[in-house]
Amino acid sequence: MLHGVHTALVTPFTASGDLDLDAYRRLCERQLAAGIHGLVVCGTTGETPTLDPAEWEALVRATVGLAAGRVPVTAGCGTNNTATTAAACTRARELGADAALVVLPYYNKPNPAGHHAHLEAAAAAGLPLVAYHVPGRTGQRLDTALLAALTTRDGVVALKEATGDVTFGSDVIGLVDRPVLSGDDFSFYPLMCVGAAGVISVVSNVDPLSTVALAEAARDGDMASGAQLHHFLQPLIRWLFSDTNPVPTKAALAALGLCEPATRLPLWPMPADQVPAELLEGIDP
Repeated sequence: MLHGVHTALVTPFTASGDLDLDAYRRLCERQLAAGIHGLVVCGTTGETPTLDPAEWEALVRATVGLAAGRVPVTAGCGTNNTATTAAACTRARELGADAALVVLPYYNKPNPAGHHAHLEAAAAAGLPLVAYHVPGRTGQRLDTALLAALTTRDGVVALKEATGDVTFGSDVIGLVDRPVLSGDDFSFYPLMCVGAAGVISVVSNVDPLSTVALAEAARDGDMASGAQLHHFLQPLIRWLFSDTNPVPTKAALAALGLCEPATRLPLWPMPADQVPAELLEGIDP
């Protein structure tokens, strides 16, 4: 289930700041038409901290309905409150999600026993968990032994590894027998070459066809095509992370006519006319 490219979807808002489900459905259909391998709703790229519970539920429900069993749906359920996380996992399971993305808690900086207990409580909901290691947002870079132990505990079916450190990611892959998905677009191809199952991707919001082709080249051992696609995507990836994710991604999607560039505070949007036109050449909206 957890292989290839899983797009960490943006959450479109109208210019007045309301949830734009019509635009969201169009984005999902575009992803599915491009052959994406999975959809991730309400992750960091989806600005989840700014969504109210009704909006979160509407997005998960819409994604499950649009996927219609064609690809797995992973719902972002992680918070730094264990009870809230467990409740979100339960509700995501009821709404038909296939897995829950559970970030290792940010701000609190749990000790190892706390990390284990957090995942145990989340797993009790009965929905498969994708543990999410993202030190740039949590303030904690776990050592490989602890991360491997968390990844291989009951209820956890995969790891999203987002340090961007190929050596670290490679070491973790060598320690676990479960899928490791890169959470970093810059390095996902090198990680797939050493055993990663795929990527939870931001760049695939903008160019899903090239991102899927890159993952499939890695899967098939086509090193020449993979290297070419890797280098082709790097300028776009660099630009998408030139400001806080998902600000540039929404601007690029707006430039393609797919949604408004609107974000919610505390993020400030970027106008679509600031997107370098050459980065979007050849991308089919």
